[in-house]
Amino acid sequence: MSYIIFAEDDATLRNGIETTLASEGYEVLGCKDGNEALEAFARRQPDLLLLDVMMPNKSGYDVCVEIRRINPTLPIIFLTAKSSEADIVIGLGLGADDFIAKPFRLRELLARVASALRRSQLSSTVMPAPGIFCIGEAKIDARRFLVFAPDKPEQSLTIRELGLLRTLAEHPGEVMTRDALLNKVWGLDYSGTNRTLDQHIMQIRRKLGSSGNLIETLRGVGYRLKENKP
Repeated sequence: MSYIIFAEDDATLRNGIETTLASEGYEVLGCKDGNEALEAFARRQPDLLLLDVMMPNKSGYDVCVEIRRINPTLPIIFLTAKSSEADIVIGLGLGADDFIAKPFRLRELLARVASALRRSQLSSTVMPAPGIFCIGEAKIDARRFLVFAPDKPEQSLTIRELGLLRTLAEHPGEVMTRDALLNKVWGLDYSGTNRTLDQHIMQIRRKLGSSGNLIETLRGVGYRLKENKP
C-alpha cells in the first residue's frame, strides 16, 4: 500500500481528496499546512508528496525545497491555481515532478498520482546508474544525484533531471523529440504537458553552467545534445 502525505489548507478540499485517495487503496495523511507536512515527513517518509502551493506557515515551495535536500527522488506533485503560470515554473524549478491545475477532476488527480507512483517504482529498479558521465566540462555523479561544473557550485539533481541528462548523453548529436523524452523519463502513461519537460531542461542548463549551452532547443521538435569535439 502506497503512503501519501497530502498538504492542503482548505479543509473541505483536503478531506474530500483524502477520502478519494483512501477509497483507491492508498494510505493518506492529510496536513493543514507546510509545517505539518514536514513533521509528518520526519516521522515517516511517504511514497508520494501532494502539495498545495499556497499554504500558511510554510508554502508548498518551502516544503519542496526542504524535502529535496533529503530525498532527491521522492515524487512531488503540486496543486496550483489554473491561471498561475509562475507557480508552475517555480515549482518545477524547485524539483517538483508534476503539477495539477485547479480546478481539476478527481479522475485526473488519481491518474497523475498512480502514474507518478508507477514511474517512481520503475525508476528505483534502474536508477541511480553507476559511475560518472560528462556533458561538456560538467561531471554528473549518477550514484549521488550530483552535478559538478567548473563555473558553478555543486548542484543536486532530481531523478527526472538525472534521467534527462543520461538520456541525452546516450544519444549525442541526435534529435530527441519532446514525446520521446517524456516517454523515456516520465513513462508512456504520462498525461502532463510539454511545459513540464521544458522547465526541467531549463533547470538542467542552469545547473550545468556554461556546459548547459550544449543542450540545443529545436523549436517545435525537441532537444539535442551537441557532440563534444576535440
